[in-house]
Amino acid sequence: MSYFLSGAAIRSRSISGIVLSGMVDAPAPPVRLLADWDREIATNLVLEPGDVESMPLARARARWPDYGRCVQAADDWTGALGLPGILAASDVALMACRGARYHHDGAQYGSAAFCNLFMSEDKGLDVLFPNTGHRIPLRRGTVLIFDTCQPHGVIPRDKNDFNETDFAPDQDKVQIFLTWELPIENPAVARALQVAFDIVAPTTTPAHEEQVCLDGEPAEMCPDSGLWRRLR
Repeated sequence: MSYFLSGAAIRSRSISGIVLSGMVDAPAPPVRLLADWDREIATNLVLEPGDVESMPLARARARWPDYGRCVQAADDWTGALGLPGILAASDVALMACRGARYHHDGAQYGSAAFCNLFMSEDKGLDVLFPNTGHRIPLRRGTVLIFDTCQPHGVIPRDKNDFNETDFAPDQDKVQIFLTWELPIENPAVARALQVAFDIVAPTTTPAHEEQVCLDGEPAEMCPDSGLWRRLR
C-alpha cells in the first residue's frame, strides 16, 4: 500500500497492478529538434546509464511544430479510456532516460499516476513491471498509464535485469518521452487503475510521511529484480 500526501494529511491507498498501454500516431520530431536533444543530453545532462532526467520543454516546444498533434493523440487515447481532459488538467514534463534502473516513485509521487508518451524510435528497449508481468516495447507513439508506486525499469528487450554495460556511451539507447502527473484521487483515474483509498485507519498510519508499505511494514524493492522486499 501507499501512504501519500493529500492536502495536509497522509492518506492510504492500494497500489495498482494495472498498466494501461497502447500506440498512438505521434509524428516524428524534426531533425533540428532531435539534434538539440542530443546536444542537451551530451553537454548539460551528461546522462549516465540508468538515469532519468528532465529536459527543457519550453525550448523544445518552440522547435516542435507537431507538439500539439502529439499531445492531442495522447489526449484522444486517454479520453477513450474514460479520462477526457485529464492531460490538460495535469502537469507535463519532457524527460530523457538512458535505460532506467528498477525504481518506484512512491516516496515523491504517491499522489499521482504517470502517463508517458514516448517520442524516440524503437531502440530495442522495453519498460518492464516485474511485479505485474507487464512488458511493453518502447517506440515512437507508445503510451502508457501506471501507478507511480509500481516498480519498473527500462531494459533491453532480451533481458530481465538492468545492467549498466547494456547502455554504453557509444550505443544510442536514449529514450525521450513526455510525462503527465495524473492526480490519483481523481475519480476517473482511480477507477481506471482500480485504486482503493483509506484502506487502513489514519490513526494506524506508520510515520507521517509518504512511503510504500508491505504487509503494514516499510518496504523497498530489490534493485536487481525490481521485486518488493521488507526493510526489516
